[in-house]
Amino acid sequence: MSLALAPLDVSVDVEANLPCRKFDPDLWFSDSPAELELAKSLCGDCPLRVECLAGAVERAEPWGVWGGEIFERGAVVPRKRPRGRPRKEDLARDAQLRVEAEARLAASGLSESRSAVRLAA
Repeated sequence: MSLALAPLDVSVDVEANLPCRKFDPDLWFSDSPAELELAKSLCGDCPLRVECLAGAVERAEPWGVWGGEIFERGAVVPRKRPRGRPRKEDLARDAQLRVEAEARLAASGLSESRSAVRLAA
């Protein structure tokens, strides 16, 4: 069994003010779309964001917020949808968010690092 981990930047103190260590860990695995958006925003300034995202992509994390992105069934999703049928304007917004998520992955250099990385439709 191989454990896929991204290289850790040794200049970052692991006990630094990492949001996932300061706040309730359940926030990163919430069922509430609003709480997941909050977790994503807290990841924005994290010094380990890129490494966290790379590790989650490599492991195909089944769910949760990793490196500022929401994972669901091993795929990056632009946002967590509430239950029920989506409205048409929500579908258009999801398409735009999907493009933005792809751009963030490309900017992090993760879009080519693993061919199995996929964005949920």
